[in-house]
Order: sequence, then structure tokens, then C-alpha cells
Amino acid sequence: MKSETFSGTILSGHKDILAVEVPFNPTEKWSIEPRKLWPGRNGHIVKGKLNGVSFHSCIVPRMKRFFMLIDDDLQAAAGVSAGDTIKVSIQPDE
Repeated sequence: MKSETFSGTILSGHKDILAVEVPFNPTEKWSIEPRKLWPGRNGHIVKGKLNGVSFHSCIVPRMKRFFMLIDDDLQAAAGVSAGDTIKVSIQPDE
């Protein structure tokens, strides 16, 4: 499946996990239904690159928008923090 590349600003305030807004609906873009990630939360598991660092993460919906989570390990490896503008390339990780 084709990777999608976009730029965004890293946001804080998502239950102590950083996130970046994804500018598309993954269900519509990839024709893949969301799946259960943890109790009470569905979303899409993705893989990709951020600042040249490979990662696995998930996209979750919130308030009719979509956010890719950036955990502490990815934040440290990519050398990014809240407020940084980043370029990300992602695709579904089935």
C-alpha cells in the first residue's frame, strides 16, 4: 500500500503522549476499517519514518480529527518535542 507523507506540528496534551494531526481519514484513504487498539479505543496501526527514524504507531480519532501518537521512544530517537514541525511518511501496518 502506498505511503502517505505530510507535515505537521507535534502537539502535547494527549494523555501525556505527544501526537501529530493526520490530515486525512485513514479509513477513507486506505479503505481499511479501524480495529480495536485497547479498551474503548479503535484506530489504525501504522508504520513509517519520522526524521529518518523508522517506527510503529497508531492513528486514533478524536473530535472528528485523526492523530498519530508519538511515544517517548520515538520522540527521543527522532530528536523531536512538542511544538516542532515534522515531516512524516506512514502506511498501514497490517
